[in-house]
Formats: sequence, structure tokens, C-alpha cells
Amino acid sequence: MAIKREGAGHWRSEWNLVCGDYWKIPLQHICFMTGWIVGYVLLGTVCDWLGRRQGFLLSVSLSGLLGVAVCLSNSPVVFLLLRLSQGAMLAGVFLSSYLARLELCDPPHRLMVEMVSGFFAVAAELLLPGLAVLCRDWPVLQAVATLPLLLLLSYWCCPSVFPESPRWLLATGQIHQAKRCLQSFSTRNGVCLREDIYPAENLLSEIDAEYPDDTQPGYHSVLELHSTRVIWRNCLILSFTMFIGTGIQYCFTRNLRSYSHNFYFSYFLRVLTGALGCIFLCLSVNRFGRRGILLLSAIITGLSSLLLLALTQYLRGVLVLVLSVLGLLFSQALAMLSAFFASEVMPTVVRGGCLWAGASGWLYGHGCLLYDGAPEQQGLLPPPRHLRLLRRPLSAVHHAAAGEQAQAATRLPEGRREPATAPSLPVP
Repeated sequence: MAIKREGAGHWRSEWNLVCGDYWKIPLQHICFMTGWIVGYVLLGTVCDWLGRRQGFLLSVSLSGLLGVAVCLSNSPVVFLLLRLSQGAMLAGVFLSSYLARLELCDPPHRLMVEMVSGFFAVAAELLLPGLAVLCRDWPVLQAVATLPLLLLLSYWCCPSVFPESPRWLLATGQIHQAKRCLQSFSTRNGVCLREDIYPAENLLSEIDAEYPDDTQPGYHSVLELHSTRVIWRNCLILSFTMFIGTGIQYCFTRNLRSYSHNFYFSYFLRVLTGALGCIFLCLSVNRFGRRGILLLSAIITGLSSLLLLALTQYLRGVLVLVLSVLGLLFSQALAMLSAFFASEVMPTVVRGGCLWAGASGWLYGHGCLLYDGAPEQQGLLPPPRHLRLLRRPLSAVHHAAAGEQAQAATRLPEGRREPATAPSLPVP
């Protein structure tokens, strides 16, 4: 027991997460989201230089190993560093898979494929609270979330499951690999690319005519776009709309608390509005265009926010709920469409490096939502074991202080004794 108390005292002296130092708890959220930003910057460039498949496999391998290490870590500093690194690798997984889906599809079907992936993300968020209830302990939940990443390591042995992007291969001048990839696609789909009747009109003949045999691969950096004013302008505008669309979701989620303080109410409502946003984009974007729906989503998001800001004290709970739900729906649609639109207008050779600017805005808003509604902040999930070891119950502090003061009072002369009362401590 003495050793256990000594260890607990060591943890408290190292981080001391009580009262005024409670702000250190969000530090792991900050490290995780900072890792995502760093991962977008670094691994986006890696995807432009090594390819979508290589970037995906590298990110999956390292994120799986780091996830296991996070489960087994027993030091707060190591825990924060591992969370930072794991966030960077998870950003690479998300970015490389997003780019691969976009580039493997023809333009008319790109939106539908990306929205289908959005529905899978919604399903994962709906399942997450159930997994948290079943796992109960944070390390177990981390292990369960890491298991799919370890299963994705099988993609190393199955190139046909996650192939390289032919568009990226052609854009970087890797002609032989691109032709081999296209021939593999045609074989699996039962389509012949070499027609004897019209040899000049088939795809491989066009590639041979466009690119000479001595074509050397060429790789590019996002810094080369400094002279392309139109691309930079489009990138900044779409990054700003993604920043606004995601960051403002925090305000709408906060307004939901005036209607209900239940964590699950705001969580599931935000997830369901995300699903409705995907459905809205599927039904409207291909019919009315990217730009029109982007402007419509931005206008409705802004109007909902202004009405809530100016008239919250005059509105009833139901009206606040309606405006918050409307704002959540169109703000999520705005963020998703901004990311999709930006990935379409960016050049293929630097698409991974260009998306990090908009992704930073998405991460800012998502990080606010994660911390503001974290289950452990609501008492619904136990915190990580490092934080449990580092926290010292306030009642224990009061009892210890009262006991020390009582012992000091017994050592005073009879006439100078004072009542042993607990000192006033700041409430966290």
C-alpha cells in the first residue's frame, strides 16, 4: 500500500491535474488534433511523391503500431507524444483514401462515391457510443478502434483491393505503371482495351501517342503553385468556407444545450444531420452545380447563426432547436462540399499537398466538437488510466488538509487552540 501511494504521489507531482491545473486535461485533445494537421501537411506531400497506395500503406502501418503503443503506454509524456504521432498517421490514412476514391472514379460518379464514404463515417459515429458502453475502459476502446487498422495491413498483399491511382501515374509520367494498372482494371472488368478495328481510338494507343517511350517521372511540390494565382485563390476560398462550415458547428452544438443537456442528444443529432447533409448533396449538387449549392449552404448557415446570435433570448426552445438543427445540417454540407470541390479543382500532381489548408479548418471545428462534448467530460466514460492516476479527488485534498490542521492544533497550548476546519480551496 505504501508503494502504491508513493506511485500515485509521483503521478500527482508530475502533472497535478486538480483545481487550477484542470486545463491540462484538454492537452491530449490538442496534441491529437495538432498531429492531424502535421499529418495532412507531411503525408499529403508523401502521397504526391510516393503515390496514393504507398502513402495509405505507410499511414495504416504506423497508425496501427502507434495505436497499440497508446494502449500500453504508462507515462503521460509518452501518452501525449503517441497521441500526436497517431493523429498524424490517421490523417494520412484519411487523406490517401480520399484521394484514391476521387481519382479512381470518373467525374460523373465522384460525388456519389464520396458521399457513400460519408455514410460509412456516419455509421461509424453511430456505433461509437455503443462500443464505448461495451468497453467501458478507455484502453480497451482504444484497442478495439485500432483493430481495423491492423486488419488493413492485409492490403500489402492485395494490390487489387487498393490499387494505385492511374491518374496520378499518368500525371507524374509513370507510363508503364499506368498502362499496367489500366490493363489490370480491364481484365477484372472484362473490357478489352486493344481493338483491332479502331486501334487509334482505344485508350492505350492514345497513351502511346501522347507520351514517348523515354518519358521520365516528374514530381512536383505545392510550393510550385506560387505563380498560379487562380489555383491559389480557389484553394484559399474553399479552405475558408471549410473552416467556417466546420468551426461554426461548435456554436450550433452549444445552442442545443438550451433544449437538452443530455450528451447523447446533441451527439446523435449532430451525426444524423451529417447524414442528412450527405443526402442533400447527393440530390442537389449534380443537378444545380457545385458553386450554387456551396453558396446556398453558406447563406443558410450564416442566417441560422445570425438569428441565434441576435434573437436567442427572445426565441423559445423549439425555435432554437430548429435553427440549430438547420445550421448543423447546412454547415456540415458546406464543409463536405468545400473539401470535395477543392479536391476537384486542385491539380492531380499536388492534390494531396493542397488539401491540408482546408483540412486545418475542418480539424479546428472538429477538435472543438470533440472536447466540448467528450463523454469523459460528461462523466459517461472513464478517462484514460493516466488521467485517473493523475487526478486527486477534491474530497481527499480537503480531508488531508483538515487532518494536518487538526494535528497542528493539538500541538498548540490549550488556550491557543483553534478549531480544525478545512481551508478554503479553489473549486475546479
